Amino acid sequence: MNRIMAPDLQMHRRREVRASAPRALPRRLGGLLGAVLALGAAAAEPELSVTVGGRMATYAPAALLGLPDATTITVRNDVAYKRDMSYHAVPMAALLKGVAAEESIRFVARDGFAATLPAAPLLSQGEGAIAYIAVETPDAPWPALKAGDAASAGPFYLVWLRPERSGIVPEQWPYQIARIESVAPLGRRYPSLLPGAGLSVRDPARRGFRVFEKNCSVCHTLNLGGDAAVGPDLNVPYNPTEYMRVDALRRLIRDPQSLRRWPGARMPGFSSAVLSDRDLNDLLAYLRNMADRKVPVPVAK
Repeated sequence: MNRIMAPDLQMHRRREVRASAPRALPRRLGGLLGAVLALGAAAAEPELSVTVGGRMATYAPAALLGLPDATTITVRNDVAYKRDMSYHAVPMAALLKGVAAEESIRFVARDGFAATLPAAPLLSQGEGAIAYIAVETPDAPWPALKAGDAASAGPFYLVWLRPERSGIVPEQWPYQIARIESVAPLGRRYPSLLPGAGLSVRDPARRGFRVFEKNCSVCHTLNLGGDAAVGPDLNVPYNPTEYMRVDALRRLIRDPQSLRRWPGARMPGFSSAVLSDRDLNDLLAYLRNMADRKVPVPVAK
């Protein structure tokens, strides 16, 4: 209703101004409008919220790059752009001061993607992988992620140097980040994600939960538990093992477009270099186990 009425109201107000104001007033109004628009543009500047170690801070790009540890890095074979990229960046260790290695850190993107990572690799500055927050600046915009879409991976993007040394997978490169926050581990916050307590510690379903946590929970909930809001729930109302043959489910995970082609699909394929055959077997064992551990389906009102 407001959007329909606004143009008429605006025209009415303009007629009032023309009837009662001196000729200089529109120029003053123009200056005022320009100031308001400038304030709006400033207010729209992207910000990154960081809540860790019992403190909260909000950073604009310039503020992040003004930190003493800010630097320039070159990322080989960047996950988002599939080529080498140079970034202005800040080491994650500089933003996570006061965080213990056993804690978990959640990265929430603007589109609902949510990755919960152990803090230990994010804090590392040794011989393993090193994590950085890459920062996009207005004077040096990054390329679009795909043709026909102006969106880049910015303004804030978690990138890694030497990711192969710490087993960092593509799902641990969240981009378009809005918030970073310390949280309890995923299984502690959402016990409905955990497989049966009576399983052996060597049961594949237990290992499969770790595979799900690392690769799948960034987009999917399960038993309505989790942080992500991108893909469908993997157990409610049905588990994929209940309506897909095992060979088809394997194909879906390895190469989604080979099973059902859809231009708007967002699920990536998980090659054997990212998800080993053993990891895939363990993930399927976890899904089969969880099919018998459903939470009640909410009743629509």
